[in-house]
Amino acid sequence: MFRPVLARTIQPRRSLHTALGNLPHTTSPLVSNLTFFNSVTGSNESIPTFRVLDGVGKPVEGAQMPEIDQSLARRLYENMQLLPTLDTVLYNVQRQGKISFHMTSHGEEGTIIGAAAALDPEDEVLGQYREMGVLLWRGFGIDNVMAQCFGNQEDTSGKGRQMPVHFGSPKHHFHTISSPLATQIPQAAGVGYALKRSPERRGRNIAACFFGEGAASEGDFHAGMLLASTIPAPTLYIARNNGFAISTPSSEQYAGDGIASRGPGYGIDTVRVDGNDVLAVLAGIREARRRTLEQGRAVLVEAMSYRVGHHSTSDDSFAYRQRSEVEDRKRIDNPIVRFRLFMESQGWWNADEEEALKARLKADVMKAFKRADALPRCELGELFTDVYGGEEPWNIREQREELKSLLKKYGSTWEPWKTELGKFRSKGADLI
Repeated sequence: MFRPVLARTIQPRRSLHTALGNLPHTTSPLVSNLTFFNSVTGSNESIPTFRVLDGVGKPVEGAQMPEIDQSLARRLYENMQLLPTLDTVLYNVQRQGKISFHMTSHGEEGTIIGAAAALDPEDEVLGQYREMGVLLWRGFGIDNVMAQCFGNQEDTSGKGRQMPVHFGSPKHHFHTISSPLATQIPQAAGVGYALKRSPERRGRNIAACFFGEGAASEGDFHAGMLLASTIPAPTLYIARNNGFAISTPSSEQYAGDGIASRGPGYGIDTVRVDGNDVLAVLAGIREARRRTLEQGRAVLVEAMSYRVGHHSTSDDSFAYRQRSEVEDRKRIDNPIVRFRLFMESQGWWNADEEEALKARLKADVMKAFKRADALPRCELGELFTDVYGGEEPWNIREQREELKSLLKKYGSTWEPWKTELGKFRSKGADLI
């Protein structure tokens, strides 16, 4: 009777691998012992996390410090501070009913800004919904952020037809964000393949795709990874593992070792970095981008952080996690504080500059908020434009006529519609 030999009692000998050879058409050696494994290494060790700065901003022993000077460091820090300044105002504005929705980046400033700085300004970015910092790094501007969130006449992302924080900007090579989870992951593989086929951009630009660890549970994740690794396409996948997919902690989302453990299964270079260490993210994404360009195929980076804020303005995270846990993480592992301590140790920052920066950023954000709040929306008729190229189809014409008839009937008499019409540039007159 055939009786398998357990790996823990008899280990395979190297010479036996040679004697039995390989499975045809593969590099897999044939062995005579039955051995199961549940990680890419066949051991119980976790994938390591790359770090440059420790929790108090000191370079760790043997750290591979990325190339950085005072000017770049100050720009990184100012953008990291701008994110929570904007988020705090927009979160409060939503609570006042002035905008319908918002999602913050609290706790993930190091991941987002570090990645933005490591990418080329013309790399195509496909974000999920916490990548506002990438646009800010590329010069999108606070006024454009406010215009999109308010949906006013200056909204270049979608003329007020998208939810707040669903940014897009062809000028800044930032593809418009979609609400459905993980749709951008296979799309990024297609964008990368298009770049590879473009003589002007081949070997020069990549597609960079951001997503959370929750999105990696969608089938789109596997479709995108498979496509970008086998076609292949220069696509850099950046997984923001912030510990929660809305209310589901990462411990309940997967049984394996995070998202990084999936990369080797697709035969792609993979690294895990400390997402709360902006210098580790900067170094990791720089090297990942280089490999993506050089190999012309996918690379995966998993950035480990912690979502300090609620999932969105529709969420109360204290219903599923302790307030003390959040406060502890804000105090102990704050990416902004960690980098500020590093800058101070280099003589690149001080308390006076800190106070001045916060005052300036708050003033700039409040000025942009008041301006955006006072601007009217686009023409109401813009609701039906830019949907299809070429001749307008019958269904769009039909919908416009239906809205027109309803406005004529109720627009000047029913108070809710009358109030809403007053917010548009010509108060709906372009349709009526």
